[in-house]
Amino acid sequence: MQLTQLLKEGGDAIVNDAFLAVQRSHLKSYEQHGADQTRQRLRDLFILTARAVADRKLGPIIAHAESIAAARYAAGFDLWEVQTAFNVLEEAIWMRIIKELPPADYAEALGLVSTVLGAGKDALARAYVSLASKSKAPTLDLQSLFSGAAGD
Repeated sequence: MQLTQLLKEGGDAIVNDAFLAVQRSHLKSYEQHGADQTRQRLRDLFILTARAVADRKLGPIIAHAESIAAARYAAGFDLWEVQTAFNVLEEAIWMRIIKELPPADYAEALGLVSTVLGAGKDALARAYVSLASKSKAPTLDLQSLFSGAAGD
């Protein structure tokens, strides 16, 4: 079996495993948005991951990651919550690779999946941090660090 075939045939099980991992993680924002929406978001990310592996093109997953960074930032998700969703999907795919593929295929298969999701996570983090850095953090007052000693 090839990686692309594994992803095609095992997609439902992989998404389900990732969904269960998100539930175990008790991610506040995902819990607030509901199980159906969380499962669909994982499915969408999985479909893009499988396409990127098959096509060897990172553009669509990078564009998706940038788009969800903006949407999740606007919805009040913490970056670590969204990164966790990527991570649990990656772990679910890895576990399926280890279970279904021969050991001789692990390096290439794990490398492809890690490259795709790593590019997505990188784009997600860069876009999210860019958005966050444009907002003034009300609890961050660095001026007091440079005012001088107490009593001056």
